[in-house]
Amino acid sequence: MTATLPPELLPAIAAFARVAHHASFTQAAAAMGVSPSALSQTVRTLEQRLGVRLLDRTTRKVGVTEIGRRFLADAQSGLSALDKAVDALNESRDKPAGLLRLNLSRTAADTVLLPHLADFMNAYPDVQLELHCDNGFVDLVAGGFDAGIRIGEFLAQDMVAVPLSGTMRIATVAAPSYLLGRTPPRTPQDLQHHRCLNVRFPGAGKLYRWEYSHKGRTLEVDVEGALISNDGDVVLSNARAGAGITCAFESTVQADLDAGRLVPLLKPWWPTVSSFHIYYPSRLHMPRKLRVLIDFVQARMQSAASTNRR
Repeated sequence: MTATLPPELLPAIAAFARVAHHASFTQAAAAMGVSPSALSQTVRTLEQRLGVRLLDRTTRKVGVTEIGRRFLADAQSGLSALDKAVDALNESRDKPAGLLRLNLSRTAADTVLLPHLADFMNAYPDVQLELHCDNGFVDLVAGGFDAGIRIGEFLAQDMVAVPLSGTMRIATVAAPSYLLGRTPPRTPQDLQHHRCLNVRFPGAGKLYRWEYSHKGRTLEVDVEGALISNDGDVVLSNARAGAGITCAFESTVQADLDAGRLVPLLKPWWPTVSSFHIYYPSRLHMPRKLRVLIDFVQARMQSAASTNRR
């Protein structure tokens, strides 16, 4: 005889999954529009019904127990199926609607999404966006994300990837205050005589090897300096303050270059890299809310590129 799930447990399981995602009753309650005390009681009742402790609670944080992690992993596919069922209903409406969860790097957010976000939300008020900015790489399915945004060359082979922008250049820059009294580098090899501010890739933990390309010649340079960070904004802030030379996407520093806060270096050597792509699992049917976001951002990026070429 097959046991059936008591209907009242389903919203409690969904509530537990939301608390586990936020690692906070307060944040999960705010996202769900309920009080933290009510949410805590819902999860506590679920634990009593199941006869297990799903969460470890302290005054400072909420963690998922080992059995809670196993339960969440098993339940996630069912919750995802329900999400897709709701999405299917949303797609039957005249307007795209529903929650769209994206995982993206901070650079992708600053470069591709944030300049157009307000206009998108005005155009599609029934689409709710949740942006998880993470410089590391995550499993979209396990994390419950609809899609991610990353540089195309770093994407897994089993993903459907749609380009959002054209190719980009990696600029080498420094503040005028750093260059005062110093000889600017004329070739990438000259960087060994300068203080460089570098980025460490999340996950793999590797330092970025600065890439250059000139007249068919490509090379990578190991640099040294007083600052290493996994956050590009930290590195750029220190570059603007005159701490040293750094690399960044040209679009990220264009306003600094135009304003004179940063100076371009080694410009003939700047390499071109793949564009930002929005990607999602190949087995996932693209929901309408994701389709309209892709079309909207692509149109804006193409319009900006056309304006820059004039």
